[in-house]
Amino acid sequence: MTFRITTLSAAIICLLALPVSADVLLIESIHSVPINSEEGIPRPKRSMSMDQVAQRYGQPVTAYPSVGEPPITRWDYSGYSVFFEYDLVLTSVVHR
Repeated sequence: MTFRITTLSAAIICLLALPVSADVLLIESIHSVPINSEEGIPRPKRSMSMDQVAQRYGQPVTAYPSVGEPPITRWDYSGYSVFFEYDLVLTSVVHR
């Protein structure tokens, strides 16, 4: 019984001696960046076709080839990326 208490005490002391660290979350920087919502940077909405996106927002800076099944395509514009499934917009995401 004494051996268990001594071993447990030693284990607790070793754990307490470990260094502790944490990350700092800067809330101010969250509010200074455009949000990924309707109020953020104007960009394509879900279910728009590739043709509609090209007509309304112009040609992308970079267009990546489709990958996977169903095929997912990514178009990069200067401030955001647009992701398509087949030829319809799945989502658009603002760059950080």
